[in-house]
Amino acid sequence: MLGHMDTVWPLGTLGEMPIEVEGDVFRGPGSFDMKGGLAIGVFALRALRDVGVEPTLSPVFLITSDEEIGSPESEALIVDLAKNVDRVFVLEPALGPAGALKTRRKGVGDLAIEVHGKSAHGGLAPEEGASAIVELAHVIRSLEAMADAERGTTVNVGVIEGGVRPNVVAAHARAEVDLRAWSREDAERLERSVRSIEPTVAGTRIEVTGGFGRAPLERTDRNMRLWEAARSVAGDLGLTLEEGSAGGASDGNFTSRYTATLDGLGAVGDGAHARHECIHIDRALERAALLAGLLALPLTPSPSS
Repeated sequence: MLGHMDTVWPLGTLGEMPIEVEGDVFRGPGSFDMKGGLAIGVFALRALRDVGVEPTLSPVFLITSDEEIGSPESEALIVDLAKNVDRVFVLEPALGPAGALKTRRKGVGDLAIEVHGKSAHGGLAPEEGASAIVELAHVIRSLEAMADAERGTTVNVGVIEGGVRPNVVAAHARAEVDLRAWSREDAERLERSVRSIEPTVAGTRIEVTGGFGRAPLERTDRNMRLWEAARSVAGDLGLTLEEGSAGGASDGNFTSRYTATLDGLGAVGDGAHARHECIHIDRALERAALLAGLLALPLTPSPSS
């Protein structure tokens, strides 16, 4: 079982956004993404203990503290565990009001593009300079052309900066870019395209750093066998389970490369990263029962079984 303790909310948020319980709805910062999922994991383990069920496979519950900033410190541990377990249940929030599980997530790339030019006086001798800002403008147009809505490949230039004064030809400009793709093939193609951009302004140079830190979580055969097992367990509990895709990534993107992974087993609710963040308590109890049933499964079936 995999989840994270950190949220996007700053220290002190509870003072202005307190925990509230109204009927079936529990509101509070981090309740949906994803402390509700962590609670579901704890209750699933308690349920197995209380009914005397000893899982065939020993459950391991990894709770990290840096997922919202890209898992820079926990990634190595996550990958190491993923290489040594039969399956991973990611307790991130469910998808939509139906509580769909996430069988596909986009991979995410974070790139920084630095353009180096040559400064000069913008009025007296602009021809002696090479504008990094003008070159960056060309780069941004090239990046925009790489997006492919039909394939779900997105490119977003979220930050740009450069120059020192209006009357100085800019010797430096920089952009931070978010890349997303559904498949490893598209992710690799997109990253190659960005790295192959050549400068059009004479005297400038382009430097690209970063890349796809989280590969896509794809609908691989082993992931879909785990999904089918989950749907069967849900049926035994009288629950209807749906699957879906998410444009955002999770630590499940890391584990899917090495073992069967099923995401979105956490709380059903709304408002991830938003002020109306909440979960439905009754649905959380259903999810705990579902997770307990999944933890009790034997080894994940092989393709030939």
